[in-house]
Amino acid sequence: MSTVTVESPLASLLTNKRRVSALKALGVTTVGEALSYYPFRVTEPVPVRALSDVRFGEKMACPVVVRGVRVAPMSSHGSYRLEVLVDDADYAREHRLRPGAAKLVFFAHRKSYIDWMASRLATGMRIVIAGDPSVFNDRLQFTHPEILTVTPAEPTPSPAQLAFDEPSAARGGDRPRNTPARRLRYDVDSVAQGLARVCRPRPVYHANSRISSEHIHETILMLLHMLAGDDPQAAATSDMTAADTPTHSLWDDGDAVHAALEQAIPDVLPEQVRAELNLMHRAQAFCAIHDPDTVADFRHAIQTMRYEEAFVCQCALLMARDAASASEAFRCDDVTLRDDYIATLPFPLTHGQRDVIDRIGEDMRADHPMQRLLQGEVGSGKTVVAVAAMLQAVGSGHQAVLVAPTQVLAEQHYQSIAASVGALDADVPVLLLTGGMKLAARRRVLAKAASGEPCIVVATHAAFSKSFQAPNLALAVIDEQHRFGVEQRETLRGKSERDPHLLVMTATPIPRTAAMTWFGDLDISWLTELPGGRRPIRTFIVPEDDGKLMSDMFWHLRARIDAGERAYIVCPCIDVPKDDGTDADDDMQLVELGDDAEHPRPPLHAVVEIRERLQSLPQFRGVAICTLTGRDDDAAKQHVMEEFASGVTPVMVATTVIEVGVDVPQASCIVIFDADRYGLSQLHQLRGRVGRGGTDAWAFLVSRAEPASIAEERLQVIADSLDGADIAAKDLELRGAGDVLGDAQSGGKSSLKLLRVVKDAPMIADARDRAQAVLDADPGLAGHVQLAGAVLDFTRGNEKFLTSN
Repeated sequence: MSTVTVESPLASLLTNKRRVSALKALGVTTVGEALSYYPFRVTEPVPVRALSDVRFGEKMACPVVVRGVRVAPMSSHGSYRLEVLVDDADYAREHRLRPGAAKLVFFAHRKSYIDWMASRLATGMRIVIAGDPSVFNDRLQFTHPEILTVTPAEPTPSPAQLAFDEPSAARGGDRPRNTPARRLRYDVDSVAQGLARVCRPRPVYHANSRISSEHIHETILMLLHMLAGDDPQAAATSDMTAADTPTHSLWDDGDAVHAALEQAIPDVLPEQVRAELNLMHRAQAFCAIHDPDTVADFRHAIQTMRYEEAFVCQCALLMARDAASASEAFRCDDVTLRDDYIATLPFPLTHGQRDVIDRIGEDMRADHPMQRLLQGEVGSGKTVVAVAAMLQAVGSGHQAVLVAPTQVLAEQHYQSIAASVGALDADVPVLLLTGGMKLAARRRVLAKAASGEPCIVVATHAAFSKSFQAPNLALAVIDEQHRFGVEQRETLRGKSERDPHLLVMTATPIPRTAAMTWFGDLDISWLTELPGGRRPIRTFIVPEDDGKLMSDMFWHLRARIDAGERAYIVCPCIDVPKDDGTDADDDMQLVELGDDAEHPRPPLHAVVEIRERLQSLPQFRGVAICTLTGRDDDAAKQHVMEEFASGVTPVMVATTVIEVGVDVPQASCIVIFDADRYGLSQLHQLRGRVGRGGTDAWAFLVSRAEPASIAEERLQVIADSLDGADIAAKDLELRGAGDVLGDAQSGGKSSLKLLRVVKDAPMIADARDRAQAVLDADPGLAGHVQLAGAVLDFTRGNEKFLTSN
C-alpha cells in the first residue's frame, strides 16, 4: 500500500471519477488542496429535542425507535420512495415528556440507494436522527434526515415489517431486502455517542451543481483518515456515506493517529512562534476546521491557519527583498540631464513629486538595485517622476525601459516622452517597441537596445520577449503594476549585465495594509497631491429610473460639448448580454454583495445599446458619437482616440478599456452606467479620466441599486471622497478582499485564502516582525525545512501580484 501524502493526487485515491472531476472544477486536485479548501462557515450545534417539541425552521436531533419501513415506486416521477415510521416513546418517557411520532422520507432515482437505506433499518431498532422538521398530510415529517443506527443491547431484531401500510406490497411495493440471516452494521455503539456525533458543528463549503457541501465534507474526512494510515483502497471504494464518517475528532483517536497526522501534516510555523501565540499544530488545525468538536475549536483553527498564511507571506517578501539587495546594479550618479528636464517643465513640481524624485535619485546612486513602488492618484504626475528617473539613468551612460500594459498607452507615453526629451539640448534616443510593429522597424529597435547605447525604450509586453536584450539596462519602469506579474519583473532582470533598478507604478488605489501584504519586497512611495491647475471632480449618483434627472444630466453633457469639451459614456458590456454579466467587459469586476445578490439583477447595459439610445435623444442631435471597446484592434483604437481628442466625435461610448492611460485634456464629463456593479477602486480609476486639462469636471454614476442597499452605500463612498486609498480600504470592508486576493484578477490561484488585508493588518504587522527575527537568525531557513517549502510554494502560487481593481 502506497503512502498517502498531501501531494497525492485525488485521481489516484478516489474511484468515484465524477467526484474527482467535480472537485477539480473547484481547483482541488491533491490532498493538500482539499485540506486547504476551507469552509466559509460552521453550523451551530444541533439541539436535542423530543418530537412533541419541534420548532419548524430549526434543525433538531432526536433518538427514536423504528416502527415500520416501506419502499414504494413513484411511477409519476420515475423514482423510489422510502418511508420510515418512528417514535420517541423511550426518550420521552426517560425525560418525562409527551411522546411523539414522525415519518422519515427518502427519495431517489436509484432503487439501489433506497434498498441500501432500507437494509440498514429494522422494526424495533434504535436510531438517532437529525434534520429539519416539516408537516405533510398533518403528520410530522423529516425529509432526508441524517440517520445513525445504534448497536442494540439484545440480538439483532427481526426484519422490518410493513406495519403501517401492509397493502402497499400488493400495489408493487418492495419488501426490504434484509433477512434474519443478514448481519446489520451499526453506526454507533450508544444513543449518547450518536447524539454527540449529529449535534456537533458542521463545516459548510462553497459548492456547485456538481458536488454538494456534504460530499466535499465527506471526501475531506476520508482523506484525513487516509493520511492517518487508513487503507486508501478500502476507503476509496466507498462513496463515503454517513456510516463511514468518524464519530469524533481524528485528533482524539489516540497517540498513534496523533503521530501519524503530525508526520503527514508537519507544522510550517516555527515551534517558538506557534507556542508563543498559543496556536494549534497544523494537523490539529486541519482536523478542527473540517471536523470540529465545537465552534470555538473551529475559530481557533481558522485563526491558526490565517496566521500561518501571514507568516509565510511575509517571509517570502522579506527573502525576496534580501535576495534583490544582494545583487549588483549600475550606479547612476549623474543627475544633470534629469535636472535639465525638470527645469523645462511648464509647471512646478508638487512637493510630493520633488520628494519622490529625490528618493529615487538616492536609490539609483547605490550599487544594489532599487525596488520601489510608486502609488499615485490618477493625474498625480507619476509619469513625470518616471521620466526624471529614466533621464538620470541615461545621463549616467545607461539604458532605461518603460513597460506599459497596452499598445495605446505605450504609444501615448512614447509621444509625450519624445516631445519632452526633445526640448532638451542633449541627444537622447527615445524608441518604441510593440508587438504590432513592422518587422524591419522592430529589428532596428532591438538592435539599438542590444548595442548598449544609452537610450529610453518605451515598450509593451514585447519587452519580456527573448529577442529584447539591453545589456546596459540600468532602470526598468513598469506602469500599472497589477497588469504584470512578479515573474515578468524577474524576466527584466535577465535582460542586462546587471540587475536593473526597478520602479513599479500604479494608479489603482491600494490600502496601505494591502500594499504591505503584497508589495512588502518593495519600498513604497505615495503621491497624494494633484498638480497645480487640476480641480476636484464633482461626483453625482443618478438613479436611472429618475427620468428628469437623467434628462438634466444629458443636457449638461450637451452644454459642455458645445463649449468644446468631451464626454465619456462607460458601459460594462459591448453587446446586449444573453445572461446577466456573461458578456461583461473583461476588465470589469462585477460586484454581487450580501442581500443585494439575492434579488435578480437587471441586464447590464451595453455599448451598442447605449449608443443607439443616445443618438435618438434630442440632447445629442447633430453630435457625432464614437465607440471604443476591447475588441477593436490597435489601429482602430488609435484612430478613434485621435478623432475623440480632436473633437470630430466629442462623445465616446466605451467599455472600461479607457480605465488606464487614456489622456484627453478636453474631457470634462464621464457617465458610468451600472455604476453599482463596479468595484469602487475601478470607479475611482474611471473617474480620473476627466478634468485632466484644468477645467471643471463632473462624474455621473448611473445606478439601479435599491434604496438603502449595500450597493447604494458603496456609491456614496465614491461621491463623498476623492482619496483613492480611503476608497480602496472601504471597498475591501464592504465586499471583502476578493479583488486583492481573489482569482478574478490573476487568472490563476492565490496562495492566500484566509488572510484579510484590512481586518488582519495587526496580524500581518506582527507576522512581519516575527518573520524578520526568524530570518535574521536563519536567512536561508535551513533549520526550518517546512517553512522554506511553504515560502517556495507561496512564491510560485503568487507569480501575479494583485491589487484592488
